[in-house]
Amino acid sequence: MNLFLTIVFFVLGLIIGSFLNVVIFRFNTGRNFGGRSGCLTCKKELRFYELIPLISFLVLGGKCLKCKTKISLQYPIVEIISGIIFAGLFLKFQDVFYINTLVFSISYAYYATLFSLLLVIAVYDYKHKIIPDTFSIVFGVIAFIGLFFFSNYLFYPHIPPISEFLSGVLLALPFVLLWLVSKGTWMGLGDGKLALGLGWLLGYTRLFSGVVLAFWSGALIGIILIIFSKKHKMKSEIPFAPFLVLGVLLAFFFELSLFSVSF
Repeated sequence: MNLFLTIVFFVLGLIIGSFLNVVIFRFNTGRNFGGRSGCLTCKKELRFYELIPLISFLVLGGKCLKCKTKISLQYPIVEIISGIIFAGLFLKFQDVFYINTLVFSISYAYYATLFSLLLVIAVYDYKHKIIPDTFSIVFGVIAFIGLFFFSNYLFYPHIPPISEFLSGVLLALPFVLLWLVSKGTWMGLGDGKLALGLGWLLGYTRLFSGVVLAFWSGALIGIILIIFSKKHKMKSEIPFAPFLVLGVLLAFFFELSLFSVSF
């Protein structure tokens, strides 16, 4: 039963991932998110059998059916990551699924929404080297509201302690300071805005683990690019949001607490 449900939620994630790709490609281009999809090269309007998440990409060989232009790998990658996140959320809350369907549904929907936003932010920052304020604000507002309705990642309306309010500020402050000291050369202000919501999402017990993992992975990738790639020089701009999101995902799903922090 668990395997079947895991597959169901994975497929749901693939479908949502397909929509997230639309948001990433069309945001700030003047196009709405509800129009029909088409080939970016020949403008051919895609039919339903060309829009099946992941399957269409594989069947078409990663090329447009009409002009044979290669389809961006972003499509299947985002869909697969989204599928993994959705399946992972089910596995994380599977015990609650069998005990209290309402709590599971609300908790699942909340975190699925937040992580979908984070996936959009990570990919958009990777592509354009910027985190749109719209995404950060929406994410931050939802994460802040969640302080009053979720405890230990489950739906439980309550008045949060002051430490939970401070968790977002504590995470955002170092990023803002780095931005101020370096005048934007070390860290973008967008990372600080995103960090505010991330702190509220994770809470202070795991936020440090997520950030440390982000810096470790970012430093590792940066060193690899500097050493092995002629294209990326020492002054190359490396987007940090993808690493932040990766750190948060690992800290959330594996409940990492690398440091003992208390207030």
